[in-house]
Amino acid sequence: MQVFSGSGALVRKLARPVLTIGNFDGLHLGHRAIMQTVIGRARTLNGEAVVYTFDPHPRKVLRPHDAPALLTTQDQKLEGLASFGVDVTIVEPFDRAFASIAPEQFVREYVHERIGPLEVYVGYDFHFGKDREGSMRLLTELGPHLGFSVTIIPEVTVAGQDVNSTRIRELVFAGDVADAARLLGRPYTVRGRVIKGEQRGRAMGFPTANLEPENEVLPRSGVYAGRVRLVYADPSKEPELHDAVVNVGRRPTFDTGDRVLAEAHLLDFEGDLYGKRVELSFEARLRDERKFPDAEALRVQIARDAEEARRRLESSP
Repeated sequence: MQVFSGSGALVRKLARPVLTIGNFDGLHLGHRAIMQTVIGRARTLNGEAVVYTFDPHPRKVLRPHDAPALLTTQDQKLEGLASFGVDVTIVEPFDRAFASIAPEQFVREYVHERIGPLEVYVGYDFHFGKDREGSMRLLTELGPHLGFSVTIIPEVTVAGQDVNSTRIRELVFAGDVADAARLLGRPYTVRGRVIKGEQRGRAMGFPTANLEPENEVLPRSGVYAGRVRLVYADPSKEPELHDAVVNVGRRPTFDTGDRVLAEAHLLDFEGDLYGKRVELSFEARLRDERKFPDAEALRVQIARDAEEARRRLESSP
C-alpha cells in the first residue's frame, strides 16, 4: 500500500480510483463494510482502492476540549488498511487552514482535481468542509457533474447494536471487551514499548511486561485474558504471539498513586522484552482490580488469574 502525506503530495495520476473518505478510528465492522465495497469495486473496474483520511483527528484541532480519545494509533490504522487490501492511503494533515476550506472547494479541488475518483463511497454520517457544512446532498449533487458517482453506505448493526467508534469506546472504557470485539471484528488492542517497572511481579514469580501505551484508550481497570504480539519494523516478519494475563490499573496492593498502568504476564515465556514494542489484545475480562492484604495473597490470586486466562484463551482463536 502506498501512503501519501496529503492530496498535494500525489506524485502520479491514480489509476481509475475508487475512493472513500473518513477518519476510520477503530477500523470496526462498519469501516470494513465500506472497505470491502471500495476494494471490490476497484478490482471490478481494474482500478485502485483509495482511502482519504486525516491526521490529527479534526476534533483534536477544532474542539480539543471534547475531542474523542482515539481507539487506534496512526500506525495501527495504516497497517489495518493495508491488511484489508487498500492500494493507496492519503493522510491529509488537518489544521485550521484546511478546516476553513469551503465544502464545494473541497469536493472540486481536493477530491475531483487531485484524486479524480470514478466512484466515492462514504458512511451514512459523513460531513465535510468548513464547520462541517458539507452534506451528503452537496456531495451527491456535485459528484455526477464532476464525473464521479456517490454511494452512501448504511450503518452496520451487530445484535441490534449500532457499530460506531463512540459505542466501541464506551464499551472499552467500561471493560466490556467482549462486546467491543464483536463490533470491531477482532479483540481491542493497545500498542506501546515495554519499559522497566519496579519488578515486584518478578519477585513473586510472575514477571510482567510494563507497557508505555501509545493508544489513548485503555480498558477499565481490571484483569484480562489477552495476548502479546511483538511489533516488528519489518511487516513481512513472522509475528511472535504469546498468551498472557493482563492487568490494567493502579496496583492498589502496593501503590496509592493515580497513574493507570498496563502490564502483562506472558504465559510459558522466558526472555527479555525491555525496549521492544508490543501490542496487547484484550480477549476477556476476568475480574475487577482489588487491593490484597499482602504480596503473598496477591501472588496466589495471580496464579489463579493465569490459569483462568489460559483456560479462556484455549477456547478462543
